[in-house]
Amino acid sequence: MTNFKEKPPVWFWIVSAIALLWNAMGVNHYLGQAYQTESWRAALTDEQFEIISNFPTWVTAAFAIAVFAGALGSLCLLLRKKWAYSLLLVSLIAVIVQMGYILSQGHADNIGMTISIIVFSVFLVWFSKKSIAKGWIS
Repeated sequence: MTNFKEKPPVWFWIVSAIALLWNAMGVNHYLGQAYQTESWRAALTDEQFEIISNFPTWVTAAFAIAVFAGALGSLCLLLRKKWAYSLLLVSLIAVIVQMGYILSQGHADNIGMTISIIVFSVFLVWFSKKSIAKGWIS
């Protein structure tokens, strides 16, 4: 049985739910890309499709690690588990690897979205660490 020091405020649950939704959208996007679904393909120009199709395997692997670790980490936040921090840190590292490649190759069509993904990942690592310190998760 887990002993929590503090009851989290309502906004903790809101942030954690938004984090899970955000990462679930990432998982959905990854699965669309991995299986090249019709809806995913329809959202791309021919040029974007060609660029993504030629990403190195390690970039696609970083994408998978980023979204699945992020989704699991967000779920751990909702379950008030300390594992959230480790999973979200792994997700952040994978995001930096993936987005670093995309930015270095000049493939970022929407620089605002690319930066927001990195910023939100950093925020979630900080938020999970703060949640541990506050005793909201353990």
